[in-house]
Amino acid sequence: MAPIKVGDVIPDGTLAFLDEENKPQSVTIHSLSAGKKVIIFAVPGAFTPTCSLKHVPGFIERSEELKGKGVDEIICISVNDPFVLNSWAKTFPENKHVKFLADGSAKYTHALGLELDLSDKGLGIRSKRFALLVEDLKVKVANVEEGGEYTISGAEEIIKAL
Repeated sequence: MAPIKVGDVIPDGTLAFLDEENKPQSVTIHSLSAGKKVIIFAVPGAFTPTCSLKHVPGFIERSEELKGKGVDEIICISVNDPFVLNSWAKTFPENKHVKFLADGSAKYTHALGLELDLSDKGLGIRSKRFALLVEDLKVKVANVEEGGEYTISGAEEIIKAL
């Protein structure tokens, strides 16, 4: 699968989360994105150092600014189960706007063409670190990192593009 790029329409896919009663629920990307300006960013894994200390906090800290620039949804995807993602989200009590969605089997990550094979490190198939700016399902910005880099997928780079 070729990686998603600027000009592409994002594929639809179903992701999981836990509701207020800690029951698994699902949501489609298109239901969250159609007719809206959204940021979809992904991390290789919950509770990992760069993801927990830089990538997610950047989007949480800048979420009001992003909303002020017309962003309707800020979505964080990780190839983890919804229970792990729910526990991880709770480590960011200041978060008001970032939705944490689980892609447990990496199906959506595969549909985007953005898998990262970390099997040699015992981590299996994960997601590349990336940030997409999507307007009405069409990719306007596609900042995809190589390997474990964190240089172009942060909130600052998306703000520059807005």
